Amino acid sequence: MPRDGSATRTAIMDAAEASILGRGFAATSVDEVIERAGITKGAFFYHFKSKAELAHALVARFAERDAAQLDDKMTRAEHLARDPLQQVLIFVGLFQEELARLAEPGVGCLFASFCYEAQLFDDDVLAMIRAAMARWRERLGAKLEAVIERYPPRLPATAESLADLINTVFEGAFIMSRTFRDPKLVAEQLGHYRSYLELLFQPAPAR
Repeated sequence: MPRDGSATRTAIMDAAEASILGRGFAATSVDEVIERAGITKGAFFYHFKSKAELAHALVARFAERDAAQLDDKMTRAEHLARDPLQQVLIFVGLFQEELARLAEPGVGCLFASFCYEAQLFDDDVLAMIRAAMARWRERLGAKLEAVIERYPPRLPATAESLADLINTVFEGAFIMSRTFRDPKLVAEQLGHYRSYLELLFQPAPAR
């Protein structure tokens, strides 16, 4: 049966992503990707005309996976609870549960790696990253709007800022996890975010 080349393309992308997350895009050479993937230079350039084209493909794939994670966990949370606050807490808890199973420190986020070297990429790459972040704002933010309407927060907060905060926690926790070589840190920090939401929307005590 003839091969369609998809396995080779995937191997190239997997090798490149691993290297970029560990070393950065600028420090990742085509030769290193070729060696990691165990392919020839001809095979690389058959699938990608340049390193820049590879960057586009990597961001597009990461964005697709990110969207799938967001949609899957929000859908599961909506099936498990009807109250919007409980849905948000379950949503965060599902990520926390998944990341608690990490045996190695979190590898981090490809979006963050690319943003650190934003000057190396064209507007299309950065637009894909912005669109991915905006998707979280929209999906999680809409749920948080419903929470705020039903449970007025005890301190000033907006749905958009609270939706952004989960990604802020993710990125910071991945850095801490790698710094201290502790795979539990990401789940622990998500737990603090979840606790903050519970306290923020807890009814004020009667006077």
